[in-house]
Amino acid sequence: MEIRKGTEIVNEVCDCAVVHQDIVELVRGRLLSEENYYDLADIFKVFGDSTRVRILSALDVHEMCVCDLANVLSMTKSAVSHQLRILRTNNLVSARRDGKNMFYSLADDHIQSIFELALEHLNEDR
Repeated sequence: MEIRKGTEIVNEVCDCAVVHQDIVELVRGRLLSEENYYDLADIFKVFGDSTRVRILSALDVHEMCVCDLANVLSMTKSAVSHQLRILRTNNLVSARRDGKNMFYSLADDHIQSIFELALEHLNEDR
């Protein structure tokens, strides 16, 4: 398999014939269950939508109701509500009721950490 790195093409095929059994056993012992990998993939799928990432970014600044989010993001309330439902289903956003209004916020500090680590990673080579 060839991978383009900048303008250079790097051949990524290993030609070794020796299996490093100690390393293989170490890594196998530290792998997660298949269910954990599916759950992780589901979280990353949620982060794979730029609209949801924008909502998370806004909620990282302050909790908001749907109307405020729709205004900040120049979206319809219906579109924001749909995305919030997905974020809540995946436990990335929580909601609290205040009278007739629902206010949304990040579910916990982990969400903020994931967001900040991803931004840090993006800015490494810039």
